[in-house]
Amino acid sequence: MTVCLTFDLLSIIGLFASVLIGISLGLIGGGGSILTVPVLVYLFKVDIVLATAYSLFIVGFSSLIGAIPKHKQGLVDLKTALVFGVPSIIAVFITRKVLVPSIPDTLFELFGITVTKALAMMVLFAILMVAASISMIRDKKEEATESQQPRVFNYPMILLEGTVVGILTGLVGAGGGFLIIPALVMLSKLPMKQAVGTSLLIIAAKSLIGFSGDVMENSSQMDWTLLSLVTILAVVGIFIGNLLSKKVDGSSLKKGFGWFVLAMGIYIITKELMFPGASSH
Repeated sequence: MTVCLTFDLLSIIGLFASVLIGISLGLIGGGGSILTVPVLVYLFKVDIVLATAYSLFIVGFSSLIGAIPKHKQGLVDLKTALVFGVPSIIAVFITRKVLVPSIPDTLFELFGITVTKALAMMVLFAILMVAASISMIRDKKEEATESQQPRVFNYPMILLEGTVVGILTGLVGAGGGFLIIPALVMLSKLPMKQAVGTSLLIIAAKSLIGFSGDVMENSSQMDWTLLSLVTILAVVGIFIGNLLSKKVDGSSLKKGFGWFVLAMGIYIITKELMFPGASSH
């Protein structure tokens, strides 16, 4: 399935939203990826399974571009990225190559609602949005205290968290920065700024490798024009976000963005459960 990109009102809003994806990644190191699938599904009318694949590329490529200046500033911990990233990369590749294609289109019936693969993926995604929003809204003072402690790697927990984040990334196409950053701060004792930079590198590696699993299976269905356009706009947003991060208080913006993501997550859960099938294309 391909998407015919026409410049109606929804797609124009989608183009602006694509820039916001990058701004959020550049500004707060996460959160932007949680917007990518809803933007693709609701504004560009992309099939949900294909949208999760597109999201992996958009988020992965944008994060890679965003990680480069962070690395030059010494804000990327390569050792931590490797320990966390390897199990995450393996998990996301297997999830996209094996698990997602094996999920049947119709899962089961519940209270008269036919639970389809598309519905289950959107609801799971919305639940993650709510989890992400809570992570962004709540006060992070305890994490700042944690980061002052000596560096001690909790390897089993880092490996486990990396695997879990990889599976979730593969299923819903989110970068998982809202899960990775707290894990890096608490389990690897990274300072917040270094956790943000390291997170971008991990997101880039696992998302792009996960996307490669989709390319092998679905390259003929992909609308490369739409994918390229949204990616370019997200990259533009990354640069804007990096500039803004030097001038704007990130913590208050993060909280405001968290409330926005919470509203989006509740909207998606309500829409998908009350009008199931409306987003299937």
